[in-house]
Amino acid sequence: MSSAPRSRATGDSGRRLKLLVILAVLALSGLTFLAWSQSWGSLSIAGGTTTAATLDVPGSVAAPALSALALAGIALAGALAIAGPIIRIVLGALEVLLGASVLWSAIGALTDPVAAGAAVVTTATGVAGTESIRGLVAVGSESAWPAVTAVLGGAMVVVGLVVIATVRRWPDAGRKYQAVTFEAADGRQSGDPADFFDDEVAGEPATPSEPGDLGDDTGATTPADAAGSNGTAAQLGRPPATNTRDAAVDDWDSLTRGTDPTR
Repeated sequence: MSSAPRSRATGDSGRRLKLLVILAVLALSGLTFLAWSQSWGSLSIAGGTTTAATLDVPGSVAAPALSALALAGIALAGALAIAGPIIRIVLGALEVLLGASVLWSAIGALTDPVAAGAAVVTTATGVAGTESIRGLVAVGSESAWPAVTAVLGGAMVVVGLVVIATVRRWPDAGRKYQAVTFEAADGRQSGDPADFFDDEVAGEPATPSEPGDLGDDTGATTPADAAGSNGTAAQLGRPPATNTRDAAVDDWDSLTRGTDPTR
C-alpha cells in the first residue's frame, strides 16, 4: 500500500473522529439541557397542620447550574471545530470539567432530594431552612432524570478525555479559519500588506522613474520635497520619513486631513 492512499485513509479517519466527537459533545450538552427542564421528582408535605400537598421539583430547581453547563458545552463544540492542537487540549480539559460538574449536580439531587427541592417547599409554605423542611416533607417520588443526568455527566468526562487523547489525529481547521496571508508577485508572503511596499534603506534616496521627476537629472530629492515630507511628519508628531513607505503614509495622512500633499 503506497504512502498516498495510507495518508488519505488516515485523514479520512481523523475527520470522522473529529465529527463524531463534536457531535457527541453537542448531543450530551443538548440532553443535559433537556434534563434541566424536566421534573426530577416530588415532595409530599406531611408534617404540622399544613394541608397535605405534593410539590413537583423541576430540574431547574434541583440542579440550577445545568443550563449554564449545557450552554457552555454547546459553545465548546463550536470552538472544537476550528481550534488548533494546543487549544483542543485545553477544550478537552474544559469538557472534562463540565462533565464533572454535571455529574456532581446530579449526585447531589440523588443523594439528598429534600435539600434539592427545598426552594420549592419554601415558596409553597414559607418555611425556610433545610432542617425545618426535613421535618415538614417526605420524598414522594423520584424520576429517572437525576440518574440520566449523572450518566450524561460521566459521558462528558469520557468525551473530554477522548479529545485530549486523540488531538493529534484530528485534521487541521480549514483555511478560512486561518489568518489572512498576502502573497507578492515574487512569491513573498506576509500577513501585513504594508510589507510589500518598496522599502529602501534609511538614508538612501529614491531613484526617479524619469529624469527631472524630482527637480533635476541627478535623482536627488529637492529641498522643497524634503521639507514637505518632513513638515507632514512633524505635524503628526513622528520623526521625518526615512523611506518610501513612510513618505507614502505621510501623504495619505495629509489627504485624510484634506491637505494636498503634492503642493
